Amino acid sequence: MSSTITPQILLRAYAAGIFPMAENAEDNALYWVEPEERGIIPLDGLIVSRSLRKAVRHKLFSVRIDTAFPAVIAECAAKVADRKTTWINSRIKSLYTQLHRIGACHSIECWQDEKLVGGLYGVRIGAVFFGESMFSRVTDASKVALVHLVARLNAGGFRLLDAQFVNPHLQTLGARAVPKADYHTLLEPALEAEADFFAFKGDDDPEQVLGLAMRRQSSG
Repeated sequence: MSSTITPQILLRAYAAGIFPMAENAEDNALYWVEPEERGIIPLDGLIVSRSLRKAVRHKLFSVRIDTAFPAVIAECAAKVADRKTTWINSRIKSLYTQLHRIGACHSIECWQDEKLVGGLYGVRIGAVFFGESMFSRVTDASKVALVHLVARLNAGGFRLLDAQFVNPHLQTLGARAVPKADYHTLLEPALEAEADFFAFKGDDDPEQVLGLAMRRQSSG
């Protein structure tokens, strides 16, 4: 990938269905990825387990938006016991922080006792949110962030939540893989649609969050 990549080039790449990754955090090179099967989380198909509903209802975390973006991406890139390396290198941190500064990349953050303990970040274009990475230092923190994200996207009129790849963890939350051609059928009209990431004001209201996030489930 060119060393002259800019945030604007990056946004055009997302609109074309491709995104960058690094081999590992120590390698400064980036390469473009366009999976033959793309992971998505249907905005009416998030699976929220009973225990996860309880975590949301009990307000185990204070959920905040865009208050600590650099810290979120740093935590997503951090080496932990079960992940010795990551695809997030220094160039990715810099590029996505620049996207955040121009309002095209956001973080959903879970705080506990004024400590950042989980969250996720992703890119927003039109009515599409491209999820990039998530982290959790406390049980269910990243999952709670995802529930709040889906509630926010549904409230704001979004049409597509891109998860890039499907893994067993995301499958338990409703993620599924779609062929590249089908993904573009979903992507292209959603890019042109209007959506409001900041329309939702109810992160402190668990029932509102669950009602918007669980469109196919009973919130019982």
